[in-house]
Amino acid sequence: MRIGELATRVGLSRDALRFYEQVGILTSERRANGYRDYPPEAVPWLEYVRTAQALGFSLAEITEQGEQLTEAPDQAAALSALFADKISLIDARMAELSVLRAELTARVGTDCPLRKQPEPVARAGRRSGFPG
Repeated sequence: MRIGELATRVGLSRDALRFYEQVGILTSERRANGYRDYPPEAVPWLEYVRTAQALGFSLAEITEQGEQLTEAPDQAAALSALFADKISLIDARMAELSVLRAELTARVGTDCPLRKQPEPVARAGRRSGFPG
């Protein structure tokens, strides 16, 4: 099928399809007249790509995983494993963001929020007259 038909069937622009081809997500054959010709299996593949993007997968991940999935004997199990890995990454990122949020919250309302926050000082062994 030609690029216009594919674009209509999957709800993407022609530019998006050309970009996907440029980065290796999509392939086409060139006809004698120079037009791109896409195979029928491009439709379900692009639907998968759009769903994967909506689930937080990058185009690089989709490209890499697409190759793994096509070679997997049990594609459903392979896809579930990829989802489990993505969940682990999300959990780690959420933990990082929680620490960042706590740091930002601690700086709100201080004299200079960008200044390095003082480390807690141990009380034992302090000299009188020492600031802090």
